[in-house]
Amino acid sequence: MDADLTSLEAKLASLLARRESRSQLRRLTTVSPDMVDFSSNSYLSLSSHPDIQRAYLALLSSHINSPSPATAPPILGSGGSRLLDGNSTFSESLERDIASFHGAPAGLLFNSGFDANVGLFSCVPQPNDVIVYDELIHASVHDGMKLSRAAQRLPFRHNTVSTNEDAAAKGLKCLDALIRDLTTGSGGKDISDGKRNVFVAVEGVYSMDGDVAPLQEVVECVERRLPKGNGYIIVDEAHSTGIFGAKGRGLVCQLGLENRIFARVHTFGKAMGCSGAIVLSSHTTRAYLINYARPLIYTTAMALPSLASIKVTYDFLINGGQEPLMRNLHDLMRQTHNLLQSICTHYNPPVDLLRLDPSPPKSPIIPLFTAHPRSLAQHCQRAGFMVRPIVAPTVPERSERVRICLHAGNTVAEVQALLRAVEGWLCSRMQTETQELAVDLAIGRTSDANNVLQEEVEKAKL
Repeated sequence: MDADLTSLEAKLASLLARRESRSQLRRLTTVSPDMVDFSSNSYLSLSSHPDIQRAYLALLSSHINSPSPATAPPILGSGGSRLLDGNSTFSESLERDIASFHGAPAGLLFNSGFDANVGLFSCVPQPNDVIVYDELIHASVHDGMKLSRAAQRLPFRHNTVSTNEDAAAKGLKCLDALIRDLTTGSGGKDISDGKRNVFVAVEGVYSMDGDVAPLQEVVECVERRLPKGNGYIIVDEAHSTGIFGAKGRGLVCQLGLENRIFARVHTFGKAMGCSGAIVLSSHTTRAYLINYARPLIYTTAMALPSLASIKVTYDFLINGGQEPLMRNLHDLMRQTHNLLQSICTHYNPPVDLLRLDPSPPKSPIIPLFTAHPRSLAQHCQRAGFMVRPIVAPTVPERSERVRICLHAGNTVAEVQALLRAVEGWLCSRMQTETQELAVDLAIGRTSDANNVLQEEVEKAKL
């Protein structure tokens, strides 16, 4: 530790050292362009799609060469908050088009999905309201809830709407039991009478496991338990935008639940290959966010280059460009799962060495659970494939994994080569563990023999 650190910096350095000692220290890294991408969230590979790039440059050029430059939005910066000088007809038109595409009354753009969730959850729940949330909900929702005036914030077991009482007694409650207890416990009458609101926060697709929310069951549970209409479901569609629903409209649209969801957060930094986000809601909720959502009010609005990238990507979806990409992506998902299952069936590794979800993947996110995520990730990276180890505190302890993210731009040959690397690592680890076990057994046999010999010596002394 540096001798000239201030007391504050010494404390910060100590906390960093503690995190490093636990192998939990985060660092910024850069990725070699020669590595095959199995890590990024660009599921449809749209950030590098030539048609989108051409449309984007053409749109920017049309604004640069506008016959009325005084009325065109600034090219490089928006000039301020949307409540001051950063708004434009381009922004408002884009919001209307996106809302229409997703079947929502209105939409409000935010600079990021994180900002959207913080803005939404921090100001919409009112005093005495309750927020219940999936235990694996995103960090941005947690930050928003911490800033909210809600009286209670209660987690329910991940993706579990209902379960038997014995299972519920062993951990977090399921959603149904949680809402039931809210309506019957202390203060429950105000909730059952519709005087207090209950907000339910879920994600369409969960980014670490790639599993999909049982959204139909969530909606039915909330409507059954809160028949006065005071249950409000908010769906974070960050990882389902672009890859679920007709033309990538998302999970809510795929299930036809547009009119039964209070608000949706669609982000543009994943499958859409851009940046930013939009909250889809009623016109009243949009107006409320404009007045109370601090991440919108007190930040510079997105500039034209960001807005233009969002527009051309949505135009691409509207025109059906996403559909052949999704067919290829689904084929890669199927082949990857089958090959991984074959590897596990052949080698039958210990569950702490390598474990898969046996069910076919519903999203392009495929976790390889292992107690050695860094070793596996480094082996794959040395072979030329970018995958990342995901460890605590990002995921719960003993659920560490290497996360494979498939993309429409990946090829079957790339997938096969990646899984050969995984297989090579698995063989090496199993061989090492077998050798270590043999050594342990040999040591044990030697120790046993020595004990017998010592006993004989002691007897001889007598």
